[in-house]
Amino acid sequence: MEEIKLNMKKILYILLASLLLVTGCQKQQSELDKIVNENNYVIVDVRTKDEYDTGHVKDSLNIPVDSIDQNVELDKNKTIIVYCRSGRRSATAKQKLENLGYKVYDLGAYESITKFEKGA
Repeated sequence: MEEIKLNMKKILYILLASLLLVTGCQKQQSELDKIVNENNYVIVDVRTKDEYDTGHVKDSLNIPVDSIDQNVELDKNKTIIVYCRSGRRSATAKQKLENLGYKVYDLGAYESITKFEKGA
């Protein structure tokens, strides 16, 4: 009986964690929808030029993460949307840009982007 109670607690924790994850994703998606609807953003691909040349979000700028804090002049009235290959460099770029006074949204990994048109 004690084992059943323990398993039920585990299931409850898993369900609760799943609900929180889904809610967080929905909140993040609605935030992105709001940014896109306002049409006041710039998309920045923070991968290398070679990676960018293999495919990127249409109309995105290519500013490799290593040069983000060197002479970057983006409109501070716009939200800067960043992405990279896996999400690691975009998280770094987000932090750097926020430290420079920009409002930033991190899309994460290029392969998971569905909101924007991709091209080469």
